[in-house]
Amino acid sequence: MRVRRTLVAGARGLGLAAVSLAGSTLLFSLTLISLVLLLLGVGWLTTPLVVQLTRRFADQRRVWAQDWAGIRVPSGYRPPPARQPGLPGVVQRCQHVLTDPTTWREMMWLPVDMTAGFFTALLPALLIAFGVEGFVAPAVLWNGVRPDSFTYGFLSASDATQVALMPVLGAAALAAAFFSPKLPALHFRLAAVFLTPPKAELAARVERLTETRHDAVDASAAELRRIERDLHDGAQARLVAMGMDLGTIEALIERDPAQAKELVARARTSSAQALTELRDLVRGIHPPVLAERGLDDAVRALALRMPLPVDVTGRLPGRLEAPVESAAYFSVSELLTNTAKHADAERAWVDLEYADGRLRVTVGDDGRGGVVLPPESGAGAGGPGRSATELSAQGGTHSGLRGLERRLGTFDGILAVSSPAGGPTLVTLEIPCALCSPKTSSS
Repeated sequence: MRVRRTLVAGARGLGLAAVSLAGSTLLFSLTLISLVLLLLGVGWLTTPLVVQLTRRFADQRRVWAQDWAGIRVPSGYRPPPARQPGLPGVVQRCQHVLTDPTTWREMMWLPVDMTAGFFTALLPALLIAFGVEGFVAPAVLWNGVRPDSFTYGFLSASDATQVALMPVLGAAALAAAFFSPKLPALHFRLAAVFLTPPKAELAARVERLTETRHDAVDASAAELRRIERDLHDGAQARLVAMGMDLGTIEALIERDPAQAKELVARARTSSAQALTELRDLVRGIHPPVLAERGLDDAVRALALRMPLPVDVTGRLPGRLEAPVESAAYFSVSELLTNTAKHADAERAWVDLEYADGRLRVTVGDDGRGGVVLPPESGAGAGGPGRSATELSAQGGTHSGLRGLERRLGTFDGILAVSSPAGGPTLVTLEIPCALCSPKTSSS
């Protein structure tokens, strides 16, 4: 078992060394060229693309570090900021990647990876090859092939005693490869030194996630109180009244059949109304179409119920985790509902996209615009008009744009708003998530 593990580590090291040398050299060269091209204007287009490639390269190394060595290397990427009206998107993206400390950590890691990283990845394979050579070389030399210039490590072929010691040195090299479990992890520990964010950044990230988790708990408690109130004031009251009617029917069925028949009809109406209210309540908790068909079909069904035309584009390649689907669905529902109420829009649209492990949903309308992200205090959005992003309920902790942002923050998601005066308004939601299952043919 140990021999097999050592051989696997050596084979992985060979492949990892090739990837480190070729990939890091290429990306480091492209990064330097792209930064120089910033002076000519071309770099504003190429730099975000090169940085994105570098991040994918580094993220793959993080995956291998976790899978092969059990070493977790957090990324610490900063989420993209909200869209700034009047500033080209290319410039904003370039500014974002250049001001992200992770970009510069990865850039400093690239030259280390193609030098020291290359050697540390190759070390297990080198030890195995060196150890095997220690046993093969004496056999070749003792069969009459004695090149005086041949040396094995610090042992020379010109001395018979040193030739006899070559297997000992080879055995030591093999022992170092076989009995050093941390040797294959040396490469990833070196990468972790450069790629791991400082503790201050991680602490800030943990603080934000803790805050959003608290918001999620508060929101869940408020949702439970809403469900309890809706049941008490709606279906429960109708069921109690229906029970009283049934008791009266039982007393009148022989004495006054005509009145009992009227009460039966009223009880039937009450049961139908209670069933409708229960269905509406269940739909408000988790729509059946969302559970059965997934997010894209649920959003299309939601669009059909809107009082204004809503175009839905994009298809997801599979099902997402149920909490992610629910958060995205109700976010879209709130945005579309408030578009219909406040935006003075003639049409709206929703675009769904899943790429690079992130769900991106864009909700837009052709209304009045002029909406800005409100301050952290939770005040309502300013601007001359109201749009899809100005949620109607402004009194609670989870109301408005900040409430929606905190809801997404529970999943480490982000929200960006672009709403110039006169429109259109675009709200982009991004949630990092994984696909749970591929899309079936029925969906």
